[in-house]
Amino acid sequence: MDRRMVAPRTADVPGREAGTLRWIGVILGVGVIGTLDQVVLHEMLQWHHFYVHTTLDWRLFIDGIFHAVTAGLLLLGALLLWLRRHRISRAGATGRALGAGILLGMGGFNLYDGTVQHKLLQLHPVREGVDNIWPYDLAFNGVAVLLLVAGWLLWRGVGEGRTARRPPAGGRAK
Repeated sequence: MDRRMVAPRTADVPGREAGTLRWIGVILGVGVIGTLDQVVLHEMLQWHHFYVHTTLDWRLFIDGIFHAVTAGLLLLGALLLWLRRHRISRAGATGRALGAGILLGMGGFNLYDGTVQHKLLQLHPVREGVDNIWPYDLAFNGVAVLLLVAGWLLWRGVGEGRTARRPPAGGRAK
């Protein structure tokens, strides 16, 4: 049996697996936020469709494709997590890397959606049929930025040999 399959030779396996977890988290994050967008904004609130410059039948069809893609991303992320579970566990990687990736994926997708799809390509607004779209755009993109910042802060504490700093017992951090 190839020894590399049993005991990897590099010392930075936890860092590599943390990186893998981050990317799996990004895939899951895009799937989660896309599904939330579909369910909440498209179906429950009925604020918009993925592409608004066509008939209602085509809008619903395109929404269905979007939903299938986001469900596929959730499935892919879960499958990758399951396939890598033993290596991740042996490497001692933490859920912090996965959480950072999920938040970064959610925020990144929302910021892309809010800037490129809503404004640049004008595929759809956040909310159709309102006179002033800016409050909706600001809220939508504001949530995206908050998710990105939260993911970045969580990511900062994960990586090659780095951990979150804690103040010593009974004192303040330097």
